[in-house]
Amino acid sequence: MDDTKQTQLRQLPGVDSIVEAGTKSGYFDDIPKSVLIPAIRAVIDDLREQILKSDETLDRTCFSSNSLVTEVKIRSARTMASKLRRTINATGVVVHTNLGRSLLSPLVIDQLSLIATRYSNLEFNLEKGKRGSRYSQVEDILCELSGAPAAMVVNNNAGAVLLCLDTIAAGSEVIVSRGELVEIGGAFRIPDVMTKSGAILKEVGTTNRTHPRDYENAICDNTGLLLKVHTSNYSIVGFTSAVSLPDLVTIGRRYHLPVMEDLGSGTLVDFSNYGLLKEPTVQESLAAGVDVVTFSGDKLLGGPQAGIILGEQTIIDRIKANPLTRALRIDKMTLAVLEATLQLYRDEKKAVRQIPTLQMLTMPIKVIRCRAAELKSGLDRLSDQRLAAVLLEQVSKAGGGSLPLLDLPTSCVGVTIDNISANAIEQWMRNHTPPIIGRIESDRFIMDPRTLQEEELGMIEQAFKDLLANRSEGK
Repeated sequence: MDDTKQTQLRQLPGVDSIVEAGTKSGYFDDIPKSVLIPAIRAVIDDLREQILKSDETLDRTCFSSNSLVTEVKIRSARTMASKLRRTINATGVVVHTNLGRSLLSPLVIDQLSLIATRYSNLEFNLEKGKRGSRYSQVEDILCELSGAPAAMVVNNNAGAVLLCLDTIAAGSEVIVSRGELVEIGGAFRIPDVMTKSGAILKEVGTTNRTHPRDYENAICDNTGLLLKVHTSNYSIVGFTSAVSLPDLVTIGRRYHLPVMEDLGSGTLVDFSNYGLLKEPTVQESLAAGVDVVTFSGDKLLGGPQAGIILGEQTIIDRIKANPLTRALRIDKMTLAVLEATLQLYRDEKKAVRQIPTLQMLTMPIKVIRCRAAELKSGLDRLSDQRLAAVLLEQVSKAGGGSLPLLDLPTSCVGVTIDNISANAIEQWMRNHTPPIIGRIESDRFIMDPRTLQEEELGMIEQAFKDLLANRSEGK
């Protein structure tokens, strides 16, 4: 190590000296010690690494108190910032798993705030003046909307499936079509959930074709359940055959076996009424005579993360009594949001207008084109010849493992900037505050207005303005 590096290393300040400098200036008044000390050590370590790796002598200003205190302040602010941040979804994927899935309706937020900040009758029966059940808070409205005899809710649909299998079929065989052994997000698979529940998987049929006789031939003395899993996150096309839910219910009745359906992304709205692909509704499953059905609360329903279980009273009572129920129960905030969301479904037209997931899925192409034109005009107003924005006819997706075959016509804005790659634009937008998440196609940064909120158009315009200014000559 040469003498210059050794001299600079000796100039590195100690932690105490930086604390003293920042305290005198008042810079560190709002920084907890648990954050401040690690930040100071990290700044010193970074400076030491620069000295050792650099072939040139570092500028003396790097060692000044003002410079070091400022860097500690910046690093501390970064540490204390919320890790869970608001993002702008410009991908066109409505139920985006990585970006928080479904947005809640603004109409439910007041109820959430009230229940979260005040005491509530979470487990208190106001009529009887004694302990009650939290599940009763949403059971009545779920039964009203779906036609189910009984209902309960747990923390997510995977938990709902696990709980049902453990209650109904632990130690028994569960017959399911091989073509329905789906894998959901995070590599969780139906066979794995079944193993954890204590049930024994018995596959029937083939990947693309399963017939009623396959179920009947597989039934034995140890059969405990017939399970149908809706393949909501993929589709097999071509030479296919599947056993319908009514046919499976008929088999179940004939052999005195309960029938369960995992709808995955369950919906209370018939999307075919809005020009979209037909998706089986919760009401239709129950009308077919299924004994128990499970589905998610935060996908096509447009509510909070939850696993909803509907079915026969005797089965639901057994599920409620299962010790696993306590481990999977939902909290008061989830209940508050779910109840408020379900109340909107009492008027389907209002639900489609007010629940963001439904509103975005059914958004007319005319509205999207207007938004796209508005976004393009905002970018054109930047009057920077380096930037070119074009309108592109493309497709949006439902997302969240829902409606895999549904292509929603949309109008996107594609952006190119001279001497800035699409990857560099994407990175800038992703690191913006708030982050703007789009996609790259044909060397363009693509933004789909279907999943943008009105106030976000101006934010996107400002982000591009900042990017152009940052990349101007001399910067």
